[in-house]
Parts: sequence; structure tokens; C-alpha cells
Amino acid sequence: MTHSLARPLSLPRFRALWVASVFSNVGGFFQSVSAAWLMLELTNGSPAWVSAMAASTTLPLLFLALPSGALADLVNRRNVLLVTQGTMLASVLGMAGFALAGMITPQLLLGLGLLLGVGAAFNAPVWMAVVPDLVPRQMVADAVALNSVSFNAARAVGPALGGLIVATAGPGVAFGINAITYVGVLAVIATFPAADWVPEEAAPMTQAIAAGVRYARFSPALLWLLGVAAFYALTSASLLVLLPNVTSEVLGGGASMYGLLLGAMGLGALAGAVTRARASHRLGARTVAVGIGLFGCVGVAVGFSRYAWLTAMLLAAGGVVWVWSLTNLNATIQMLSHSWVRGRTLSLYTLAFSGVWPIGSLLAGAIAEEISAHYAVAVLCSGAVIVGLVALRLPIVGVEEVHAPEVPEDYDLTPHGDAELAGGPVLVLNTWTIDEAQLEGFLAAMAELRKVRLRTGAFRWRLYRHFEDPRRMTEAFSLETWDEHMRQHQRIDTVDVDVIRWARSFDVTGGPRARHLVGFEVVDARHRPNWEELMVRHRRLHDTEEMGAIPPADDEG
Repeated sequence: MTHSLARPLSLPRFRALWVASVFSNVGGFFQSVSAAWLMLELTNGSPAWVSAMAASTTLPLLFLALPSGALADLVNRRNVLLVTQGTMLASVLGMAGFALAGMITPQLLLGLGLLLGVGAAFNAPVWMAVVPDLVPRQMVADAVALNSVSFNAARAVGPALGGLIVATAGPGVAFGINAITYVGVLAVIATFPAADWVPEEAAPMTQAIAAGVRYARFSPALLWLLGVAAFYALTSASLLVLLPNVTSEVLGGGASMYGLLLGAMGLGALAGAVTRARASHRLGARTVAVGIGLFGCVGVAVGFSRYAWLTAMLLAAGGVVWVWSLTNLNATIQMLSHSWVRGRTLSLYTLAFSGVWPIGSLLAGAIAEEISAHYAVAVLCSGAVIVGLVALRLPIVGVEEVHAPEVPEDYDLTPHGDAELAGGPVLVLNTWTIDEAQLEGFLAAMAELRKVRLRTGAFRWRLYRHFEDPRRMTEAFSLETWDEHMRQHQRIDTVDVDVIRWARSFDVTGGPRARHLVGFEVVDARHRPNWEELMVRHRRLHDTEEMGAIPPADDEG
């Protein structure tokens, strides 16, 4: 298992970024411990303020996850990382400066936390999306697990050291150390050649966001994982968010004990990273559900624990199953996502988990104000137990069962012609003549073909039965622009081609008949599209039999 984890580290660019991330993650825990404890002191232990501070770094994800995911697919990812890491550095420097000057207030600390959250919101999907750019597909799961090792190795030492620094030197110094770690990450990213990170597509932001949402909506395997991630975040956030209050109110400890408790969870998470592959092999698709359920059990037990040593042991166990569940969730979503939409898919994942986390944090704070922090942890984590039990019954795929979407070898993805063509919306009509005895099979094929169309760019799909001849069926789907239809051709993978071939097989005349209608504005008689140029380009793109518009031979235009 350790050998498997070490494979991605043989790649220089991944290794350099991973090492820098270890130090950055340690600094991040200095940050979180310092900010939580400083807010606790500034507000005389208010659970609402403490939970709001914890939520501030993830709250922007609720509003920025979708545009940040589109940005990860449309803009040079290296340059985006430079900007996001720079923004987070500026926020942390502000916290350090105001804290060291004695000018920090709860409102100012919260505001800088929100700025940090904005940078993190744009950083998260890009950071995850670059993993498959740095390692081969067969190493993606190992690379994700290694990133988990990086994070949790930092968790093992960062909180304890952070608590020690807060107790001896103050939060301002801890913030300053975190700022230095951002410089290391920026230095590594700056060494990456910008030419290696050219985006696959260029499209308007709103159109790209809509395409990403449709891709996930019509990918059932992704939808189940996103839903489970959201409910997991909602019910599990309380354990980490209210741990400062549990440490102070129930265990009678201070910043050092809080750091040691987080460190115990970090050590458990390291063990979880090493044992994840073995657990995943034994549990298969149930790994995520079992991990969530067991983490909920840990949270309930922590809520009723009155001993620091017992809480530390429980948190260590929680760290193990935390890594099992989240690493498998992340890796599975990455493996399920096509490269053209990976950033947007991962942004939906960050929205589902990290974006819902602040809602869980605020809910935890509100409940804690009414029934105390430790009981709030027990109540909400019991919800995670329920989520795990329900997930056992859902059709969730395991990471070992997923093969990354591949482009068919006999399929030409390169658009021919360089003309920039305007027009839209586009309506594509494909007409079948079928044997009525095969109607049930044809409709099953159409149900799958509908997902292919909508997943690859169409925003509307409908199947029509002809009034004059009930054996004739016409598939109609619409796209925003002609360029989007051209991009749709490039998004086809082997699974989509198999569906298209299956659908074609039902036509008794040798292949369905395809027509393309392109809308354009009529201002006056002189306003007309360059129709001949447009159709030449499209017919060239249809040189292969398996094109998404089906088929080139009978295409009327």
C-alpha cells in the first residue's frame, strides 16, 4: 500500500507541489487554531461567533463554487492558482498585521476570514483539477490519497504546534508563519510553464456553468455522490466546529489541548490514508457509506465523553474513517469526470461538501447556544449515522469500479476549419424509422441517448412520434450556439459512442436522417448567415460515422 502511495511522488512536478502543500497545510492549521481561539477570546466564548469564524473560510463557496469551477476549465489553471494563492496570502498577512498591532476586532477578523474564503473558493476546484494534469490516470486515486496524507500529516502536527504558538507567542505570530508557507506554494507554481496549462475549451462563463450543471445532472453516478457529500457535510461539521467549545467547557482545557485533540485526529487520518486502499478493496462501493456512518458514531461518542484521553482516542478513530470516506468521494468524482468539465464537476463537489459545511457550522452554533456544545455535537453527528445507513442503500459506485472516460480511438475530435461562426440557438433533428416490435428497446436507447445529448451540451431534448407514420420517431435537441454544437462533438467518449451505435441500430432504413437548424436574427435583407462556410465545416467534422448528430451520410443540413 505504501509503495502505491509513493508512485506519484516519482513525478517531479507533483512531488514539488505536494511538498509545498505539506508546509502550507501545516500553516493552515496554525491559521484555523489561531483564528478560532482568538475569536473565542475576543467574544468571551460565544459559540455563534466561533462557528461563524469557522464558516467564514468556506461560506464564499456557496456563491463562488460554480464560477470558480468554470474558471478552472476555461482559464489557464496555473495562472488561476497564482491569483488565488496570492489572495489568501494577502488575507493572512492582514490578520497577522492587525493582531500583532493589537487592532484586531471580531468583525475585522471575520472579514479577513471571508477574504481568505474567497481565495479558497476559487482555489479549491483548480487545485483538485490539476491532479490528473500532473499524474497519469492510473495514479489519480493514489495522488488524491497522497494529498490527503499531506493534509492529515499537517493535521497531526499543525494544531498542536499552532496551539503552542498561540499560547506562547500569540495568534499574530501564528498568522505570520502561515503567510510564509503561501510563499513556498507560489514559488513552486511559478515554475510551471504556462503553455502546459492551456484550457481545452473557450466559452462564455454563464454558458460554461450551465453546461457543467447539466453534465452532473445527467450523470446519475455523480449525482448520488454529490448528494451524499452534502448531507455528510451538514451533519458532520459540528464535531470540528464546536471542538474549541467542547475543549473549554467540558474538558476544561485550553489552546494547547485543543491543538493536541486535532493532532490526534490528524494521526488517525494518516493511518486512514495508509489503510484506505485495503479498506476500499474489502468494502468496495460501501467504503463511503461505512466511513460516514462510523464518523457519525465517533461524533456522538465525543459529545458524551468527559475525558480528554477518551476524546483523543475517539478523534483518532474518526480521522481514519474521515479519510476513507472523503478520499474515495473525491477520487471517484475525479475518475467519473470528463477532462473538459473536470473543474466544474469538482466545483460542484466543493459546493456540495465545503459549501454546505458553513451551513452545518452555523446550525451547530445555533443548536449549541440552546443545548450546549457537546450535546449539539451528539445530536448532529447522529444525523451522519443516518446518512451512512441511507448511503448503504444507494447505487454508489466504488473508486475501483470506475474507469476514467476515454475518447474512442476511431473518433476524430479535431474540428476542421478556422472560421469563427455565429448563430443560435441550434436545433438538431434526427429521424428514425423503426420496427414497432422493437419499440421498447428503442425507447430504452433513447432514454440513454437523452442523457448523452444533455450531458454534452444540449439544454433541451424531446422525442416526437410522427402523426402520419407512427413508425417514424424524431429526436430533437437544442444548443445555445453553433459553437456549442461544435464543442459537443469534442465531448464524446467511448461510452457515448456505444449509446449512439445502439440507437442507430434501431433504424430499419440504414441509419437515421439528421437535420441541423441554426437560428439567426433577421434585421433586414442584407443580414444573412455565411451558410455555405458553416455547412462545409460541419460536414468535415462529420467525417466519422459515430458523430453526436448522427449520421453524416443522410445529413440534410
